[in-house]
Amino acid sequence: MFSSGLFLLPGIAAGETGPSVFLAYLVSGILVIPTMLSKAELATAFPRAGGSYYIIDRSLGPLMGSIGGFGSWFSLVFKSAFALIGMGAYISIFFEVPITPVAITLTIAFGALNIFGAKETSRLQNILVITLITIMAFYLVQGFSYVFSIGFLDVHREQFTPFFTNGIQGFFGTVGMVFVSYAGLTKVVSVAEEVENPDRDIPRGMFLSIITAIAVYVGGVYLMTAVLEPSAFREDLTPVATAGEIFLTWLPGDVGLLLVVIAAIAAFASTGNAGIMSASRFPLAMARDKLVHSKLAEIGKFNTPTVSILATAGMMIVLLLVFNVEEVAKLASAFKLLLFGLLNLAVVVMRESQIQEYDPGYVSPFYPWIQIVGMLTSGVLIFEMGMVSIVFTAAITILSVAWYYYYAYGKIDRHGAIYHVHERLGQFKDRGLEHEMRHIMQEKGLREEDPYELVVSKAGVLDVKDSHTSYEEIIKKASQDLCMKLQVDQERLMKEFSSMSDFGAIPIGEGAALNHTRLDVKAEPELFIVRIKNGITLADKYKNKTALQEDENGKLYAIFFLVSSEGNATQHLRFLAHMAEIIDQDNFLDRWLSAQNEGELREILLRDERFINITVRPDNGTKVMIGKKIHDIKLPGESLIAIIKREGVIRIPHGNTIIQEGDELSIIGEVDDIKKVKELKQN
Repeated sequence: MFSSGLFLLPGIAAGETGPSVFLAYLVSGILVIPTMLSKAELATAFPRAGGSYYIIDRSLGPLMGSIGGFGSWFSLVFKSAFALIGMGAYISIFFEVPITPVAITLTIAFGALNIFGAKETSRLQNILVITLITIMAFYLVQGFSYVFSIGFLDVHREQFTPFFTNGIQGFFGTVGMVFVSYAGLTKVVSVAEEVENPDRDIPRGMFLSIITAIAVYVGGVYLMTAVLEPSAFREDLTPVATAGEIFLTWLPGDVGLLLVVIAAIAAFASTGNAGIMSASRFPLAMARDKLVHSKLAEIGKFNTPTVSILATAGMMIVLLLVFNVEEVAKLASAFKLLLFGLLNLAVVVMRESQIQEYDPGYVSPFYPWIQIVGMLTSGVLIFEMGMVSIVFTAAITILSVAWYYYYAYGKIDRHGAIYHVHERLGQFKDRGLEHEMRHIMQEKGLREEDPYELVVSKAGVLDVKDSHTSYEEIIKKASQDLCMKLQVDQERLMKEFSSMSDFGAIPIGEGAALNHTRLDVKAEPELFIVRIKNGITLADKYKNKTALQEDENGKLYAIFFLVSSEGNATQHLRFLAHMAEIIDQDNFLDRWLSAQNEGELREILLRDERFINITVRPDNGTKVMIGKKIHDIKLPGESLIAIIKREGVIRIPHGNTIIQEGDELSIIGEVDDIKKVKELKQN
C-alpha cells in the first residue's frame, strides 16, 4: 500500500480539500474495510492463485471472471510499473541516473527474484516493509514531538484554518482520490494458494495491515499539513522529504533526508515487487481455467509460474517504454473500485447460493449490510473519479468480454455460484463448483475447533469376523449404537443409512466406504466404525444407488457411519474430506486389516500428533493418576481423557471417574501437549 499514496499524493490531495486532507485519508481507510472483510471471507473459502479473478469467476461465472482477471492484471501491472518509476525518481535524488532505464532494470531484477520462489520474494518483502515501517515510526515520533514543542494549539490555528477549503464536496472528492492508496490491502489474496495457513494468516495480515496503514497515512499527512506552508505543500511532489527536513534537522548532514529517501525506496520497491508477485498469479489462474493459453499455467523448476511472471514483467517493460505510466495508473484505479464492488457482490452470491461446501475460515460480520456499503462506496467513488476513468474501465470491460467470446467461449462448462441462486428460483446449479470446493476443503483440512479427535475417540467399533454378515445387519448395529447417543429413533437412522442422503456415499479409497447423513437435531457429530476382517460384498440394490468403492476383489473391509446436525453442515463436510484423505493413503488397508484391537483401529483414523493411548501402570509416570478422580489429574495444556477402556469395556469418562491401575486411556490434545503426555508414558 505504501508508495505514491504516501510519498507523492498528499500534496496533490491537499490542493483539493486543504488541511482536512489527513481526515480524507482516515475516511478512505474506513471505507475500504467492508471490501477487506468481504475479501477475507472469500479468500479463506477460495485459497487459490488468482485472487479477485478466481473468486469472481467461481461466484459470478467465467464471463465476469474474464473481466476481473484481465482488469486486475492490467491495473496491477500499471500500478507496479508506476511504483518503480517512483523508486527511480527517489534514487535520482542522490544519484544522477535516468529514471526509466532504472525502472526497467528494477523490473527485470524483481521478475527474476519472483521466478526463484515465493519464499525468496517474501523475505525481501519482509526486509523492505520492516525498513519502511521502522523509519516511518521514527518519522512520526519525531514529527509529533516537534509539533508539540512549538505549540499544538498555535499550529492548529495557523495551519488548519479553514479546515475545508473547497467545502464538503471537495472533501469527498479527495476521499475518492486517496482511496486507491489502500487498494493494495487485498492483493495478498492473489497468492493465497501459497499461504501455509490461509484461514488464520490472510485475515490477520489484512487487519494488521489496515491498522498500520491508517496510522501511518493519517499521522504522516497530519504532520505534513502541520509543518509545511499550505501553498508550498499543495505543489510539493515529495512532501514527506520536505517535512522531514524541518523536524529532522538535529540529525547530522543529510541523514534525515537520506532516511526518508530510504523509506520511499523501500515503499516503492515493496509495491513493485509485490505487484509482480500478485499480478503474475492472474494469468496463471486464468490459464488453468482455459481463458488464456495453457503455457501461462506452467510451473517452473522453482515451483513458481515462470511463464506468467515473464509475461507480467515483459508487459511492465513495454508500458515503461511506451506509455505515460503515471496517467494510466490513475485511470486503472477506477477499475479496482469496480472489482471491489464485484467482490462484495460475490459474498452475497456465495451466501445466497447456499452451497454447503462454501466453508470460509473467516466470516464477514453484519451480512449483508457490510457488503451493501462496500458496493455503494465503490459505485460513488468511481463516478467521483471522472468520465475519463469511467471510459477506461468500460474499455477494459468490453475488450475482456470480446476476448472471452473469441477465445474461451465453448471451451469451458462451469457457470459459477450464481447458478445456485438461479436454482433456488427454479433454474439449475453448477455441480462442478461443489466438487471443486469440496476438494478445497480436503486440502485445507480440519480447523482447530473441529472436535474430530473426540468424535473418533468415542466412536463405537464393530469388528465383524463373519463374512456372511449382510450390509443390512451392519446398518442395524450402527443405528443401535448411534440412536442412543443422538437420542433419535433407531428406525429413522436405519432408513437414512439405507436410502442415503442427497450427497450419497463418498468414494474414499479401495475397500472402504462411508455412509453419512445429517439430521435436524441438536447433537455433536457421532461416528460408528466397522471393520470386516474377511470383507463383504454389497447387494446389488446398494451398488446401484451408491458410489461406494470396493477393492479389486469386490469386497469392503471398512465402513464408517457419520451423523451430524443440520446446523453443522460445513463441519460435517470437513470431517468427510479429512477421513477421505486418511483412507486414501496407500497403506491404509494393510494397517486396517492388521490392527489388533479397537484402539489401533481408532488410531489409524486419528492425527497421530494429537492423540495417544496410554496404559496406567505403577512403574512409569502414569502412576500419579492411580486412585485419583479425573478432575484432580493435571494433564498438560488443554489435553483431555476422551475414552477409558477397563477390563475390555469402553467407558465414557466423567470428572468424578476414578482412574485405576491397568486402565487404557485415550488422550487427545494439541501437538505440544501430546508430546508431554508421551513423556509420562516413557518415564
